This record gives sequence, structure tokens and C-alpha cells, in this order.
Amino acid sequence: MGNQLDRITHLNYSELPTGDPSGLEKDELRVGVAYFFSDEEEEVEDRTPSDCGYTKDHSPVQEEGEEEEEGGPFTVNEVEYSAFCSQECIFSKLRDHEDLNVYSVKTLVTMCKPGDLLELVAAAQPPHWAVYEQDDHVIHLHKGQIRKDRLSEISNGRHGRIVNNRYRYRPLPPDLVMQNAAGHLGLSTEDICWTNSESFAAWCRFGKREFKAGGEAHSSAQQQYFLKVHVSGSGVHAHTLVFRSLEDMIRERRAQPCKQTTPLPHITLNAEWDVSNSKAE
Repeated sequence: MGNQLDRITHLNYSELPTGDPSGLEKDELRVGVAYFFSDEEEEVEDRTPSDCGYTKDHSPVQEEGEEEEEGGPFTVNEVEYSAFCSQECIFSKLRDHEDLNVYSVKTLVTMCKPGDLLELVAAAQPPHWAVYEQDDHVIHLHKGQIRKDRLSEISNGRHGRIVNNRYRYRPLPPDLVMQNAAGHLGLSTEDICWTNSESFAAWCRFGKREFKAGGEAHSSAQQQYFLKVHVSGSGVHAHTLVFRSLEDMIRERRAQPCKQTTPLPHITLNAEWDVSNSKAE
């Protein structure tokens, strides 16, 4: 955890309800230690698509003299990942399996429905996640606070996409997703137990305590999460990293775009572990 750890705070049950409102959890409520980390996402200045690492997707072929649309789709040079727990795929970001194109915020808003998960991306930066509400408004974790803002105002030149299917867990109904998000509006660092925008948005949609910091601290079973980092052009299909919690895995994956390219330890996964073997809980 290193210097990302700001402090460790013990909270009582009234301060930290670890049971999720969906009622989907199968075992007893857990009360434990909440770990608070600084949000690694920094404010981004307004940028052009080329500054953010976007390349215009020119298919179908643009007619000569026709103006290029500003809405997209755009492609982004990104690292691709897949993740597994108990030999089941719980996360997949692979161009062969999904559309990873991004769109301008103006175009993206026309594609969104309440409860959708959105991801704003730019080169060499952690992505920013938010829950779409309606009328250009999103609810998100930003700089240690749960806020409602206009998507057009927080994008800062970044383009985005809908990522409802990035995690393979069974989603909650849209109205419950919005209840989870809106119910935490106004909370700040001392009251929340998510370490970044992705963990908060994903918890709102799936209602799983594993997205909370310390959510697996008292689990009786020692689960392991395997993150496959797919490296193109390296001669190696993928590097694999092992984590003890989903939250640790998310933080490391989000930090990767900001790190210099360095060799990663390689672990061979079970050949049966494939992204088609998805988990739906």
C-alpha cells in the first residue's frame, strides 16, 4: 500500500454499514477496519483528442470533402486486462471481446440510460468512473467526496464509454443502482470506504462489498484474484499478478497507466481459465 495509505480508522457499525442494501449478500454482516487511501485521479486540463491519445476511427471510409464528425468513435492505445477469481472471469477489458472505442461527451450522453456505468479515459491517466443519472448529470467519487456533477463539466476534454459489462457480476436493477449512488451524495473522506471512482461506481451497480476497502478483511476463505495484463508485441501472451482482494487488484490496475513500462512477474494460469468462463453472482 505504500505511501498511498493516508490513515487507518476503526469505525463502529453505525458509521460503517458493511451490509449492502440489495440484500444479495449470502453471509453475515461484517464490521471491521476501513482503509482510506488518497484518490489517485488528478484534475485534467482541457485537452484536444490528440492530447488524450485518441485516434479517429475512420471506418466506414469518409467521403472526400466530408467533414469529420467530432463525436467519435475514437480509439485509444490502452493496456488490455482480464481478471479471475476461483477460475471464473470477473473482469474483462479485451478489444477482441468488446467495443473499446470512446466517444465525445456530447455523443456519449445520447447513448446513456440511468444507472449506466461510464468511464472517462485519457492516455497515461487512471480512468474516471461515474454512475449516469439523467440530463447530463452523473454521481461519482471525486477528490474524496461523493458528488453530482454535469458530465460535460467534469470531462475536461476526456472522451468516454459505457462499461456496464466490464465486470461480470450480475447487476442490480437500475432503480437500486441509482438509490445506492444518490444515497451517498455529500459524503466525504471520513465517511466513505471506497478508494477510487471505479470502486464506488462498481459497488453502486453490483452491490458487492468486495468493492469496499477492507471489504474482504474478515473473509474466512483466503481468496486470490489473478490479473492478466495482456502485453501486445512482447512475445508473451500475458503477465499475471496475484492479489488478496479485489480492491487491491483494482488499485494496481488503475496505477498501471501512470507507471513506466517495467517487466512484471509472470505466473502461468490454469489453461481452463478463460474470459468466457464468467461469474454471475
